[in-house]
Amino acid sequence: MKNINVNSTLNRIAIIGLGYVGLPLARLFASKYPTVGFDINRARVSELNNGIDNTLEISENLLKSVLVSEIPHSRGLFCSDNIDAIKDCNVFIVTVPTPIDKNNRPDLTPLIGASETLAKVLKKGDIVIYESTVYPGATEDVCIPVLENKSGLVFNIDFFVGYSPERINPGDKAHTVEKILKITSGSTSEIGLKIDALYKSVITAGTHLAPTIKVAEAAKVIENSQRDINIAFVNELAKIFNLLDINTQDVLEAAGTKWNFLPFKPGLVGGHCIGVDPYYLAQKAQEVGYHPEIILAGRRINDSMGQYIASQVVKLLIQKNFKVKGTKLLLLGITFKENCPDIRNTRVIDIVRALEQYGSHITIYDPWANPEEVGHQYGLISSGIPEEKFDGVILAVAHKEFLNLNLKSLLIKDGIVYDVKGVLNNAVYGVYGRL
Repeated sequence: MKNINVNSTLNRIAIIGLGYVGLPLARLFASKYPTVGFDINRARVSELNNGIDNTLEISENLLKSVLVSEIPHSRGLFCSDNIDAIKDCNVFIVTVPTPIDKNNRPDLTPLIGASETLAKVLKKGDIVIYESTVYPGATEDVCIPVLENKSGLVFNIDFFVGYSPERINPGDKAHTVEKILKITSGSTSEIGLKIDALYKSVITAGTHLAPTIKVAEAAKVIENSQRDINIAFVNELAKIFNLLDINTQDVLEAAGTKWNFLPFKPGLVGGHCIGVDPYYLAQKAQEVGYHPEIILAGRRINDSMGQYIASQVVKLLIQKNFKVKGTKLLLLGITFKENCPDIRNTRVIDIVRALEQYGSHITIYDPWANPEEVGHQYGLISSGIPEEKFDGVILAVAHKEFLNLNLKSLLIKDGIVYDVKGVLNNAVYGVYGRL
């Protein structure tokens, strides 16, 4: 233990992965400690060193306030794609993504790759902290063996590990990283205290020290699994109430007058957390012989919503005597949530694919999404403000730019509107559908 130096004057922080999670964390630590942000994406690193964050999580002024042109000796942030830049750091924080594959199984490839990279620079006394979402046991069963095997060092003797799950909410400017209480944990009780003190020094909302790494991992996956199940419940309610010709939003508003009613709304469930994390817990449960019925039922319902919305749009078109095949539809929004450029795991794509199967022609307009990313990831064209008129408009994402958009000007006579988010005035449009 005496080889470990995590005193506030000696911390040299390395953040591995400079995306939606890593960059805000790097900026925060850099306000107090010498910090190096490492990412294998050279273009991303170059943009960041010029003060540009295309995720829009950190403003140019805030980013430039901590950027330095060389590896800092005191506070400051230096970004690099060169592994040598992090070799003198003693605290390594891993914030790489943990997606699922096409079969909804956890894909730990980025996490294993990051661990292999870190092992090249790992030294005696160093601490590695994982923030990437994983199933309980992944840090100890997958990551630590990689660190040991590739570095030649011995876990809990030469180096130590912690887990502190990320709680970043992309696009949320109110609940920034320092304002969200942080769960911490360590591979020994002493390391747990040191890691907790490190985060507590920059997280103004405070910290919660979990007794073990597995507890911290489990806490993260159930946070989002709980939300996923609650949203699945109201999505199922929406399907029932639509059959009963009852406005779901009105029902939820009425039920919400009870003090302990949870205010969840129906909709698409995508992104890098809620639509992914339950599969990590489900996979681990099945490995130990338990079939998680509620978790997977919630996933099935939420994953079906894109197809369901498409079917409702088709019904509206038929009611207005449109020939569905060849119908021109405008889709407003392709990101996974409002006022955010993040298109990762967006379930809006399910609406697109389903309507394409019906033979409809889809035009996508999203002022927040990067058209190149949309094209690269989904093979779709995201256009500018449309000048033509459409048979129907689907409001899929409630970007602020859409709330005052004159949808009638975009529709032909008797064109339909479908409001996925339930934010439009029901009385303004003719044939109208919503969840």
